[in-house]
Amino acid sequence: MSDSSLLRAIAQTFRLTGWISFWAQLVLSIVAGGILLFAITSQKTGSGGSNPGTGIGVLLTVGGLITLVVSIYLAFRYTRIGRQLESSNPSNRPRKVETLQALRFGLTINLAGMFLTLLGAEAIVGTLLSKSLTLPQIGTGVYTQLDPSRVIQSIDIFVVQANTNTVLAHFAGLVASIWLLNRATKS
Repeated sequence: MSDSSLLRAIAQTFRLTGWISFWAQLVLSIVAGGILLFAITSQKTGSGGSNPGTGIGVLLTVGGLITLVVSIYLAFRYTRIGRQLESSNPSNRPRKVETLQALRFGLTINLAGMFLTLLGAEAIVGTLLSKSLTLPQIGTGVYTQLDPSRVIQSIDIFVVQANTNTVLAHFAGLVASIWLLNRATKS
């Protein structure tokens, strides 16, 4: 394979992988952000009892979403790197060092975002476990007055879903960056 055809193949890989990563992360982040926003506003309007959305768990998940915005930008940047690599003018092409640096930065951002989001998941699931363990055991047909803040509510599960979508989006970014790093270092 000639150098120009190898460069063209790498450029196409950057563009395709960048677009796939961009759209996967964008869709997952919009869904996660929407769910999280719904959970937070539902909590503030008083439609539910206390939920993990008011604690450190959601704060960490929001941090994961913020790093996800940077990751989405980097995925778009990969498409631009692919386009620059296809340039017929060698001075318009990014140097290999710059390309590898962008990929390593993408890996770092996604790992940091995944770490924040997983810490958020630990806090959220810990809160839900605490709620489930403190519920009184009620016999069949027996009703009792329960404090709503001690009951797991559907809004609590929404927060878990938002967190899971954020982790999956960061995973997609990691896979894309690792794949591109592998392709770029083979040349």
